[in-house]
Amino acid sequence: MSVDAFSEMGPVDYLILEFPGNRMTGEGLPLLLDLVDRHVIRILDLSFVRKDVDGSVTALEIADLDGDGQFDLAVFEGASSGLLSEDDFREAAAVLEPGNSAGVLVYENVWAAPLAAALRRSGARMVANGRIPTEDLLATLEAVEAGSTPTP
Repeated sequence: MSVDAFSEMGPVDYLILEFPGNRMTGEGLPLLLDLVDRHVIRILDLSFVRKDVDGSVTALEIADLDGDGQFDLAVFEGASSGLLSEDDFREAAAVLEPGNSAGVLVYENVWAAPLAAALRRSGARMVANGRIPTEDLLATLEAVEAGSTPTP
């Protein structure tokens, strides 16, 4: 992907999704495909790693992850922009509990691309961003409903 192509892109995020006991049910796959089909996101990279009980790390192929004989993620085969490195996979595995697997997903927020490109053309630049963890948001909302002051 060229630098020029990136100048028209929306913000890029990543997720590391841990699957306890290496159990990947595929339940979220239709929802992920729906986001892609509706042009909300574009998958740039989708990879999997497993951290064995002894701590060793293995890259997993995109294939039959739930053992039912179907290629569950064939639609994402080849989803590799080159943004992820071996160091990224080691860092992803470092946050996993032994005996678990993870999906590493890098995606573009396509819905925001026109705004992001216009802002870049006007000279604006992002100086900070972040995400509020759902657990923190729920705790704050519960505290507000209870009439107490939330603690950071």
